[in-house]
Amino acid sequence: MSVPIPQPPRIPFIGNVASLDREVPINGFILLAKQYGEIYKLDLLGRTVISVNSYALANEVSNESKFKKVVGAALVQVRHLVGDGLFTAYNDEPNWAIAHRLLMPAFNTMSVRDMFEDMRDLCDQLLLKWERFGPENIIDPADDYTRVALDTIALCSMSYRLNSFYTNDQPKFAEAMTDFLKECFLRASRPSIVQAMMPGATAKFEEDKKFMTSVAERILNERRENPIDKKDLLNTMLLSKDPKTGQGLPDEAIINNLLTFLIAGHETSSGMMSFMTYYLIKNPETWRKLQNEVDEVTGGEPLQVQDLSKLNYLQAVMRETLRLAPTAPSRAVSPVEDVVLGGKYAVKAGAPIMMQAWTAQRDIAVWGDDANEFRPERMLDGKFEALPPNAWQPFGFGTRACIGRPFAWQEVQLIIASVAQKFDLFFDDPSYTLELQMGLTVKPKNLRIRAKRRDVSPRLYASPSSHLLQERTQKSTTQTTAPPVPVSGAKVPMYALYGSNTGTSEAFSQRIANNAPSFGFSPKLGTLDSITGSLPTDGPIVIVTASYEGQPADNAAKFVDWLSSLNADELKGVQFAIFGCGNSDWVKTYQRIPHLCDQVIEARGGERLLPIATGDSSKGNFFEVFDEFEAGLWKALTEKYSTTQSQSTSIGFEVTTVDTGASRAAALRQTDTAFGVVVENRILTKPGHPVKRHIEFELPEGLTYRAGDYLSILPQNPVRDVRRVLAYFSLSNEQMVVLSSVGPTSLPTDKPVSLYDILLGYVELSQPATTQDVRIMIDVSAPNSPAHTALEEMRTNYQEKILAPRLSVLDILEQYPKDSIKLSLGVFLKMLPPMRVRQYSISSSPLWNPQHATLTVSVLEEQALAGGDKVFLGVGSNYLSGLMKGDKVQMGVRASAVGFKLPEDPKVPILAYAAGSGLAPLRGFIQERAMQKSSGRDVAKILLFFGCRYEDGDYIYKEELQEWVKLGVLDMRPAFSREEDKSEGCRYIQDRLWKDKDEVTELFSKNAQSFICGSNKIAKGVIAKSVDILKTYHPNLTEEEASQRLEKIMQGRYATDVFD
Repeated sequence: MSVPIPQPPRIPFIGNVASLDREVPINGFILLAKQYGEIYKLDLLGRTVISVNSYALANEVSNESKFKKVVGAALVQVRHLVGDGLFTAYNDEPNWAIAHRLLMPAFNTMSVRDMFEDMRDLCDQLLLKWERFGPENIIDPADDYTRVALDTIALCSMSYRLNSFYTNDQPKFAEAMTDFLKECFLRASRPSIVQAMMPGATAKFEEDKKFMTSVAERILNERRENPIDKKDLLNTMLLSKDPKTGQGLPDEAIINNLLTFLIAGHETSSGMMSFMTYYLIKNPETWRKLQNEVDEVTGGEPLQVQDLSKLNYLQAVMRETLRLAPTAPSRAVSPVEDVVLGGKYAVKAGAPIMMQAWTAQRDIAVWGDDANEFRPERMLDGKFEALPPNAWQPFGFGTRACIGRPFAWQEVQLIIASVAQKFDLFFDDPSYTLELQMGLTVKPKNLRIRAKRRDVSPRLYASPSSHLLQERTQKSTTQTTAPPVPVSGAKVPMYALYGSNTGTSEAFSQRIANNAPSFGFSPKLGTLDSITGSLPTDGPIVIVTASYEGQPADNAAKFVDWLSSLNADELKGVQFAIFGCGNSDWVKTYQRIPHLCDQVIEARGGERLLPIATGDSSKGNFFEVFDEFEAGLWKALTEKYSTTQSQSTSIGFEVTTVDTGASRAAALRQTDTAFGVVVENRILTKPGHPVKRHIEFELPEGLTYRAGDYLSILPQNPVRDVRRVLAYFSLSNEQMVVLSSVGPTSLPTDKPVSLYDILLGYVELSQPATTQDVRIMIDVSAPNSPAHTALEEMRTNYQEKILAPRLSVLDILEQYPKDSIKLSLGVFLKMLPPMRVRQYSISSSPLWNPQHATLTVSVLEEQALAGGDKVFLGVGSNYLSGLMKGDKVQMGVRASAVGFKLPEDPKVPILAYAAGSGLAPLRGFIQERAMQKSSGRDVAKILLFFGCRYEDGDYIYKEELQEWVKLGVLDMRPAFSREEDKSEGCRYIQDRLWKDKDEVTELFSKNAQSFICGSNKIAKGVIAKSVDILKTYHPNLTEEEASQRLEKIMQGRYATDVFD
């Protein structure tokens, strides 16, 4: 008995069109597969399409005796140009069969080998361009790979040169083809009545078609007039006869196939190479393995055709890339007769079925729980050959599969191996996460890279830790990478290097670089990745880096991988010092990366200038520890290099007033494309309770996320605090200034800017003053004044007087008359750390709305610890709290930790623990399971232990959670700390856990995964109580033994998102 094929709710007249992203439909198909499972159907403007998403169903429709190819809607549009060409022909068109028989031999392995030198010619043009422009140049790899792929197919198939690398802009033919294919893609989903109202688009479509056809006609005519003795594809079509029918191809069919070669021969190859570039840079160890293989096989000589068969790891990388990112993500078939798919879904003969390779090739039933991870090793040592039938088919299937596969394979091997041999590649934005764009095929969107020759010494560049920080000013990173002009006496080179995701380590490095000239050093600031391959020996290296759950920062991953690969004394002569940033809540991975760098650099010959220092961001003395490190650093460096310290406190940074503030500055932030829009901002808690807010954003175009990911927000200081600064320095909020700096700075320099804007969004005004800040204020305070005495006491009792009450520089200045601490505006700004990006767990699922994301935020507004009538305002939470509907917010998405994501299999049960706004990511998990359940999927329950104070005060999302309980996806176990009688006598989460330990144990025995989100105190409480539960089943275990056993059995089944 058949069962209905699930379908999303329809909208009258348009059906399910709104379920798909108009610009990138594949995103919609992916989310629908996650929601509905192995199969669903869509009504697209009255046309019903069935989508199959699992390996089992994909394998079933890969049977040419039962299913035939369907020319999809976009390809129907492409037929306006190429007619019955190989790729777009209908199954019964005779020219397809003739062309297929004629051209198959021309695309066999031996024939393609003969094209190798022509391929090398174009590959060398790509390499020369990247080499000529150098590592500062920002490369659009999709554009350059499109050029090389288009030129290669043109030269190899028809001996015609398009010369795409001879112009900055794309050649006219390439531009026309790009525009034509994009319009075909858009027309496929555009109602005919809408198309009829777009005469401009229609005229451009016809113009592009006419121009490309004229080029193909010219190539054909020139070959007839000037024949050449070369066995290329054009000659094959011109001169050969079909062995079966004895017929040749008419001119129209030859032209159709020439244009087909140019389209199909470049689109998929360029996309594949773009995705390979992304995955290789994102996975430094894989990139290094590939480079090592290429080096070993070639011995440093140019790649030869006989080398290709020896590049086994490269083949694995190619296969794994095409598994995760098939550039043709789907193909269409239809059953020859009525059929029952999977033994239960009835499908009529002729009904169009889309086989979604993008999802089928990630089926955990074939590829395992890490199916979404890039791991080329799964394609090695016979594993690829042992795959079940049709598990990997990015080139299509059967007689209508891609005829040019050997050509594309050799082309990509040559280009990527040559790039790996010659260059190290880096993301321009180290935090870049894959985004997609679609035309006829899929490619990465906004992927930008840098290429540095491997045989050239590293050239530092200081890319911001987050693209949000980069987009904040119009100043490019290349402007900040040049060495600052040394002040008098500064002549010893020094390298300030950082690995940072959120900006803290970057800010510390920037401070070291800013202070370096006053100690006699000429600093260069850069990311750790930018120094990969060789550490300089002509001056000290100071590294400030962080660990993120034991992993390096995005802009340090390649460096750490390279460093770990060293095995001799390669770093002899390197003199270094390291400061590590970390959070001790992550006990097992605390400071792993700083310690690894420290140990390996010394082990490989480096000289440690002073012991490694580490700061714990969960402790109040974080900045004080860095101050102590920096003081010790300058002492060690001045002694080692015999330099002296300048006594000026304003060295290297000046502020000049340029007018009275009668006009405003031009916007410093970038265009709206980087901004999300506030849709809703509402309070979740009742009056009289600490405020928690629900904020919904419409995401910037192209931005996608998964449940559990973070939303990175670049906040602004409270306007109250900005006004306090302006009032203290007696300045107008319209004041324009020019900032000048001889060292690297995150502030916009050498142009008029609004001081109000600087104070609002570029610096941290509420950060506790550091011991260095106190020393600077002492130096400019009036001797024997009350202010001087108080500052000396603050320095002596820093923890008690400053850290405990969280006094900022501004707080201290306001306590005393202005003439008692004569601090200039320039020195004040230099003392302030740059504004940091804040990360908040997303509290929604893209299955609810892929274009929208929500945050659940606790607003920090409380009595200042310093006492008095001052109120402390948390920068990030108060910025978010004040947002109104329609406000635009600079934002980005950052992936969650590897373990903190829902299992791919929705039948895996979940144990979840959260308190207060810690519910955020878990709400996204529950919402996702609810969407899947509502769509008919088999979903396991989530058992949620949730803590708050009052049932009717701060029990956030109570009604929504209750609806999910009724739906059957959630089992709630609340704990009310102020109303224990309402939570079965349980005050805290761990108390409720103990009470319900039997159910927890049963669920865990069913392979449940555990997630904890909230304060460190909550996480420790849950773990401690879990140890107690384990001991009830094993009373002979000691506390330590029980802890160790719990850790072992929780391996791979437990993840935390902890904050304080």
